[in-house]
Amino acid sequence: MPLTLLNSDKAIPEREKHTYIKAPSENILPLSNVQTTPGDFTERGCTYAGCMGVVCGPIKDVIHLVHGPIGCAYWTWGGGTRQNLSDNPSFHGKYCFSTDMQEDNIIFGGEDKLYKSILEAHEEFPEARGVFVHSTCAIGLIGDDLSGVCKRAEEETGIRVIPFNCEGFRGCSQSLGHHIANDTLFERVVGTKEPEELTDYDMNIIGDYNIQGDLWAIMPLFERMGIRILCTFTGNAAVDEIAQAHCAKLNLMHCQRSTPYICELMEEKYGIPVVKATLFGVEQTSKALRDVASFFGLEDKAEEIIKEEVAQIAPKIEEYRSKFEGKRVFIYQGAPRAWHWINMFHEFGVETIAAATTFGHEDDYAKICERVNDGALVIDNPNSLELEEILTDLKPDLFISGLKEKYLAYKLGVPFINGHAYEKGPYAVYSGFLNFARDVEKTLFAPVWGLIRRNEHA
Repeated sequence: MPLTLLNSDKAIPEREKHTYIKAPSENILPLSNVQTTPGDFTERGCTYAGCMGVVCGPIKDVIHLVHGPIGCAYWTWGGGTRQNLSDNPSFHGKYCFSTDMQEDNIIFGGEDKLYKSILEAHEEFPEARGVFVHSTCAIGLIGDDLSGVCKRAEEETGIRVIPFNCEGFRGCSQSLGHHIANDTLFERVVGTKEPEELTDYDMNIIGDYNIQGDLWAIMPLFERMGIRILCTFTGNAAVDEIAQAHCAKLNLMHCQRSTPYICELMEEKYGIPVVKATLFGVEQTSKALRDVASFFGLEDKAEEIIKEEVAQIAPKIEEYRSKFEGKRVFIYQGAPRAWHWINMFHEFGVETIAAATTFGHEDDYAKICERVNDGALVIDNPNSLELEEILTDLKPDLFISGLKEKYLAYKLGVPFINGHAYEKGPYAVYSGFLNFARDVEKTLFAPVWGLIRRNEHA
């Protein structure tokens, strides 16, 4: 049944369609992936953030040059925003690259400044294997010819110079930015290089961005099974690895919101099948290993690995479960982790009483509704006032969200975990599950909560 939040004269009637209380024998999903209602103080990211900040940013050996005002260049600082770790000690995650457009550039155009910036960046970091140019709102408005400038700069430098037309105002959220990045990388990079050798067990991991080293926990499990990881898209990825991704035997897709597009394109053009996976928690990680093993005929090896890994963490997980049993959580994530983590919390005996996403589509909400119990709140793109009402009315024991929501939770006395860039990860697979449990324990049982009076105005 629908739910109307903020029952006051300040409520936005259009928001009712975006909220839902799960009820038995109903098949209703919140309205999603549409333009934000005017007057709704949305927490969404923009198209540029989805392209640069999520999909392209983790690529470690190219210069990510932001063509626009300096403020947008915050997203180029990989170490300071999303914790996409890399093993590139040179420039990835250390520097911001921006054309720093000023008022006169906006008036008279920024193409010359862009061209000079590309050459300067290449001269300063000649080891970079390419320059990715990401356009922002201002550039879309003034109409700079990114393609023409990048083509000229590519001829001058001899390296890839690729434009991404990802102006922030395009689309209704960062989701379109994911799509633009997928399409551009497929068109301009995938299939442009052949591996020196191939094996029968080559696999791409698609849609993991190595947040606090997730991939460095994920990859060894498959390598122990006998799988060779040909490409990671795009966590800690080199551009040449993405170029040869078309030669893999299988795509393992982790983030099922930001990367289904390139998986579909690669399946259509190169015939590479896709296995969808969740690599959080014991049950979901084990299923992913079994699904991959079934494809490659490595079932016995997978069972051996699962048995070893589960045996190592099972006693500690049971200890955490005894502490967490009966707790209630509100999960608010970009999209897939909102449903990835419902089952992971369930392994601890923690019930998800509310779940939300900022840029989820219908299929994300369908998965959420499949996993939560009757009576749970499911809401699309909640604004700050709605978040405050959820926290004060439903009183979850834990709120897991992103940095924007952190201080609201603290002010209301609600224990909080950063699910966007993690507290102290990695959180993926078996070892990461223990890290996650450790952070949940530290958060739930921190002495500070006994010193804070919750807001009881609701």
